[in-house]
Amino acid sequence: MPFKLKNLPYRTSKPRTNGMTFALDKGFSIRECEDFCQVASELVDVVKLGWGTSVVTQNLEEKIEVYANAGISVYFGGTLFEAYLLRGQLDDYVKLLNKHNIDTLEVSNGTIWLSDDKKQKIIRDLSKDFKVYSEVGSKNPNEIVPPYKWVKVIREELEAGAEKVICEARESGTVGVFRPNGEIRSGLIEEITDQIPVEKLIFEAPKKEQQVWFIKKYGSNVNLGNIPPREVIALETIRQGLRSDTLMDFISIDDPAFQEMMKNNSISNDEK
Repeated sequence: MPFKLKNLPYRTSKPRTNGMTFALDKGFSIRECEDFCQVASELVDVVKLGWGTSVVTQNLEEKIEVYANAGISVYFGGTLFEAYLLRGQLDDYVKLLNKHNIDTLEVSNGTIWLSDDKKQKIIRDLSKDFKVYSEVGSKNPNEIVPPYKWVKVIREELEAGAEKVICEARESGTVGVFRPNGEIRSGLIEEITDQIPVEKLIFEAPKKEQQVWFIKKYGSNVNLGNIPPREVIALETIRQGLRSDTLMDFISIDDPAFQEMMKNNSISNDEK
């Protein structure tokens, strides 16, 4: 690395289980996928092909191969899982995953009604053969799930075999752990993380101010999802204190270099 900056925050490296970045592909072309991987493959861990976009994407196999060759795991959006489940075609969904050599999936019920017991059974069954990320929270902005329910469901789904649990926000960042205006439901998130290990959670945070909040609150290695591909590098600078939003968050006032800088600044001001 040509840049020798001291005291950058520790960042996990791939293959990561913490500090993961989940990017949301809403319809990239093959060329866009290649360009994205060329500049950010070491920074992104998983790409989600949003909702049902994979159904209408040309050259899907080629696209998945580009990500696989770059060391990036790919899975289909949770809404596609719900679309198959709604039609009683869960077996067909599994066949689809196997056809495309996809070993990861999302089990969600953000739009359809699915009992907790049924969802947990699906997680238990599928986690025998796949890495399962479950998602908690509704896509309906008018449906407010109380904190105790979030904690209960997250804990049960982890026990059922989910690798991690995704806290819903959509690609708009206006539902689930956020209010319709994008404001963070900080009390809800704090209650969840008081009882569930942060490393077991993935917070969907498509907006910069949301990403900044989570990194300031939980550190550089918080798991973040629904990141627009073109924002992955920008997110990494926030994680490493290389953007003004977090520049001062990873420097200790006890650091000799920091004290020397403050001393020199004080002398310069006195000389004026």
